[in-house]
Amino acid sequence: MILADATGSWAGTNGFRMLPADPFAESPATLTVTTAAGGHLTTVAYAWAHPDDGPQDGLLVIASGEQPGSLAAWWGDSWHQQPTAMTLTGATGAASAVELAAEYAGGWGWRITLDAADPSTLRLVMENVVPADQAGPDTPAGPYPVMVTELRRA
Repeated sequence: MILADATGSWAGTNGFRMLPADPFAESPATLTVTTAAGGHLTTVAYAWAHPDDGPQDGLLVIASGEQPGSLAAWWGDSWHQQPTAMTLTGATGAASAVELAAEYAGGWGWRITLDAADPSTLRLVMENVVPADQAGPDTPAGPYPVMVTELRRA
């Protein structure tokens, strides 16, 4: 099962920013990891608050991919990714980590990492990946964190 040791409820803080030079806006966050379909699917439901737009929520559904160690996922978020879910692919990382990625909007990328290596903490990181041909002084090419969520068991 994917993230089997992380199932349950979590609470903590979320840091959000739009651009790499922006400071993170902090808000309370919650997250629940559950398994479904006989343990073949893992759902990650989370809630956070946007500094201007208020309460937000998202859902990540993760399944094993066709190759050993590979993953397939579907993600929607009331602020970032809506109304259509994004399809991501990835792999299980070292020590209870899930690493997912997708491309969107002509070469831009999105990465989601869940790190549950420490049984008492869970870290959810979402990164935007700026393509080299669209980089600028305020947005250098490559990944930068947009959301960093640090959680402890609730």
